[in-house]
Amino acid sequence: MDILKVFGDNVRKYREQLGISQEAFAEKCGLHRTYISAVERQRRSISLSNIQKIADALEVETYLLFIDNEGK
Repeated sequence: MDILKVFGDNVRKYREQLGISQEAFAEKCGLHRTYISAVERQRRSISLSNIQKIADALEVETYLLFIDNEGK
């Protein structure tokens, strides 16, 4: 399992379900838009504190960001 891909895909999926742009989402997280873009494109590793910020902003449990729904 490629954890960066799974995480990035899930961030994008949940963000799109909220119907918000990367820019609006980044602001909600307190992170930069280019950082969110890099996470969603699997170009960036991410710290535990930023994982929690993202999960909180998406209003999902943190573990859901690590579930590989495409690998099934």
